[in-house]
Amino acid sequence: MMTADLHTLTGAYALHALDTDERAEFEQHLADCPACTQEVRELQATAGRLGLAVTVTPPPALKAQVLRRIATERQEPPLLAHQPRGGGGRRGRALSRFTLAACLAAAVGFGGIAVWQHEEAGDARASAQHSQQQADALASVLAAPDAKVTTGRLSNGATGTAVVSHSRNKAAFLASGLPKPPSGKVYQLWFNDAGTMRPAGLLNSSATSEGVLLAGSVNSAKGMGITVEPAGGSAEPTSNPLALMQFPA
Repeated sequence: MMTADLHTLTGAYALHALDTDERAEFEQHLADCPACTQEVRELQATAGRLGLAVTVTPPPALKAQVLRRIATERQEPPLLAHQPRGGGGRRGRALSRFTLAACLAAAVGFGGIAVWQHEEAGDARASAQHSQQQADALASVLAAPDAKVTTGRLSNGATGTAVVSHSRNKAAFLASGLPKPPSGKVYQLWFNDAGTMRPAGLLNSSATSEGVLLAGSVNSAKGMGITVEPAGGSAEPTSNPLALMQFPA
């Protein structure tokens, strides 16, 4: 397959829609293409968030409003510093990304409002591979056959959704509407082991919505919590929890 064709397979790869041979060839291409690596990571994160969007009940008129706007809005082409004669792969990727996002939204029946979060692409291959591994691990928990979901309101007004898969021995957390933490502070996640809080990672302080895999294994934890801690995190909570959520049995 030509390299130009490989650039168009990011969406199919992110949704595990390639056959074995195509997947192997595309993964070889990813090792030398930071642009495709970043696009795959963004599409996988978006697919996970859209999957969790069904936990939020939208207003009854939302679907009709979105379809009406799609029919009337003119899609502007991406602004490129240089456009090769005859068109280029970058524009094709931009258009396929919009099409994929629309298809994903339709697939979940417009079950909620998806947040598309763009992150800066890393130049280091190791960093890109690590990010992709994290996205794959998050998607694995969200798609696990035994995944169970619970949603609650944080004391600061944000919404939190916990997803636990005992077969994967992992849990994920999706936050929506998080206010920026105070200067010098960060949101920290915890596993709740019968009242003993075990560190489970930090949230991105600049993101108002984020989906993350909790660091560590679920093991005997029956729930999770989130607190505001000094930058860098703490070995144990130093503030009252914004929320304590029980994992579904």
